[in-house]
Parts: sequence; C-alpha cells; structure tokens
Amino acid sequence: MRPVTVCQVCAVEFTYRQFMAPLALALDQQGYQVHAAFTPEPSSQGSAAVDLGPVQHHPVAIARSASPLALARSTWQLYRLFRRHRFTVVHVHTPVAAIAARLAAAWARIPLVIYTAHGFYFHDRMPRLQRWLHISLEALLARLTSELFTVSREDADLALRLRFKPAARIHAIGNGVDPVRFSPATPSQRLAQRRRFGLDPEAVVIGIVARLVAEKGYGELCAAFDQLACRYPQAQLLLCGSRLSSDHAGSVDTQIASLQQRYPARVVCTGGLVDPEAAYQAMDVFCLPSWREGLPYTVIEAMLSGLPVVATDIRGCREQVLPEGTGLLVPAVQVQPLAAALERLLVEPDDRARWGAAGRVRALELYDQSVVLERQLRLYDRALARLSQGRRRRGWLRCWRP
Repeated sequence: MRPVTVCQVCAVEFTYRQFMAPLALALDQQGYQVHAAFTPEPSSQGSAAVDLGPVQHHPVAIARSASPLALARSTWQLYRLFRRHRFTVVHVHTPVAAIAARLAAAWARIPLVIYTAHGFYFHDRMPRLQRWLHISLEALLARLTSELFTVSREDADLALRLRFKPAARIHAIGNGVDPVRFSPATPSQRLAQRRRFGLDPEAVVIGIVARLVAEKGYGELCAAFDQLACRYPQAQLLLCGSRLSSDHAGSVDTQIASLQQRYPARVVCTGGLVDPEAAYQAMDVFCLPSWREGLPYTVIEAMLSGLPVVATDIRGCREQVLPEGTGLLVPAVQVQPLAAALERLLVEPDDRARWGAAGRVRALELYDQSVVLERQLRLYDRALARLSQGRRRRGWLRCWRP
C-alpha cells in the first residue's frame, strides 16, 4: 500500500530544524513518506542535499520578503515540485513561504493543504490599513487551506472571529518542548555554565534567548537594564542569539554595543547556541520583551528550566505566563514597566523560586512535546479520513493511509 506523502514547507533551514523537524520525524515514524522544502543555509548550499535523516529535502529559494518577483519565483519552484511528486499533503509554515506554497498547492491541485500559523503577522500595534491588508490576505489564502493550525489558542479564536475557516477546521495545537532536555539546573550545572559564559556565580542573571532583531525587544531590555545596573551591582545580563542571514528586521547591534561599553563585565553576548539549555541553566530570570509572537518556544524552555518569566502582554505570551503566578507581563515597547518587573525579581528571591517552580509544572501540563505531536498526528488522521470520505462520495481517486 502506498504511503501518504507529505511535504513540509518553510522559508529557511533554521526554521525547519528548530521548529518543524520533530513533527516531520513523528510523521515518518507513523509510516508517512515525508519531504521538506526550504532554502538551505548558505553553508549548506554547496552540497547536493541537506541531511535530514529519513526526510527528503528539496532546496527551494524562498525569500523572507514580500517582493512580488521573488514570490512568483518561489511559487513556480514549489508548483513544479508539487506536480512532480504529487504529494497527498502539503503542510506550510512561516508567512511568505505559506503564501507561495498555498498558491502553488492550489495550482498543482494538492488534495490536502495544512497551514500552521506560528503567530499571525498582523498585530494590534500595526497601522490600521496595513493590518487590514494582512487580515484580508489571510482571509483570501484561507480559501486555499484545508485545515488551519494555530500554535496559540488566542490566534485560533481570532481566526474564528475573522471567519478564516469554520470552527471544525481551526485547531489550536500548541507548541511542544522536550522536558528532559530542558529542566531546572542543579547547583553544579549552574556553576559550570556561569563559568562557561563568564558570569559571576553570585550574580542575579537576567537572560534572553532570541534572534538578534529589534522586534524581540532587545532595545527595551538594554534600556531597562541600563536603568537598573547602577542601583543593583549584583545584576548581570546574558544575551543569547544571532541574526539570520535572511533577517530583514531592524538591527540591535548599536544598543548592545553601547550597553557593553558601559558595563563590560556585566553584559555577556553568547551569539547563537546549539545548546540553549546551557544558557537557561545559568539564568535566574528569563525575559522576552517581544513585540509579536505566536507561542514562543523560548518561554516554554525557560519555564521547563524552572525560571520565572517576564514577557510582554501580547498574543501567545499572555497565554503562557500567569502574572504573579509564573512571572510578570508588561506592555510591549515600554521600558519603564519592563524595568519595574525586572527590579521586582532582582530583589525578591522567594518570588523567583516560587514562580519558577510553578512555571515548570504549568509547562509540563501544557507544552510537553510528545503530547503536542500526538495531537497533530490525530488531526492528520482526521483530515485524511474526511478527504477519503469525500472522494468516495465523488467516486474518483482514493486516499492512502499509512
């Protein structure tokens, strides 16, 4: 019996490896034949193919911009790929890739198209006309989408209010993280990681793990730390992340360099890490003052690591963080409330310990990777069953199940 063929599509290799690989491997283990299409990292483009284990990779140039010409090229490449392989399912991720892939899938008559919205691109702070245009585009593309997955419950509710799809076709799937990989640090682990990053063993370390772009709130975090540093000499700042070659968002290099110049021994930049769990083990407080998110993995990782979280009161983050229970929420793009929240946790070790422990319990309940993957596999089965029933009623083609 022929297996169901699935193609996972996103813009860049980083996104696939960081966020999509667990689902692709879970589908493979269930008997699906899994493919992936994305732009390889520059270091990979000289090789014939990116090694993804049992998943077959197809290099496709997908620009992370809204250039009509680039979008047309990506759509054409994806159309040719979809026509060549006749996939049963195309599962699309990330904003620009999701536009090109859904257009190509409709053109190639792919039977089942799933879109995971990792946070809708439009948000409350966007200019009204720009927000309306993004919502209108999502509504149009929803007509080419069989099933809409959202990582946050708030996005699912919003999609239903905006009538993107009927309720039966909108699913809040959550995000999942491995609770074994991310767990509270032992005293020896904490000491070892602080030595590794050049941090004071007795300091109160505020940390962030995020791409080095302005929309992650690095500017606000640097300004807030600058306000606190003189009054709290025990405070240190750990900045973990790098800028992707495909990033178009604003740079934060100037703000970080200026802060490091004023506090050279107290502001540590690690760059991108292959083992972010080590960074969490060195922290006392995790901070993500982002402007927009879906359901950020880093907040889940921090909670599983037993850290209290200070995050912005935006979609996704306010679903994860319980104010005064697992951390604090502050308005986006405002320095003073952020500084006040961080100050609270600098001076209250009992709150840090209590909220960090509660965050671990909450993350285990809601964001265990195995539970989230199982939820998506069930939704795949349900969607394929509906597709099979519809085809039998029409009396043409058939849907193969793994």
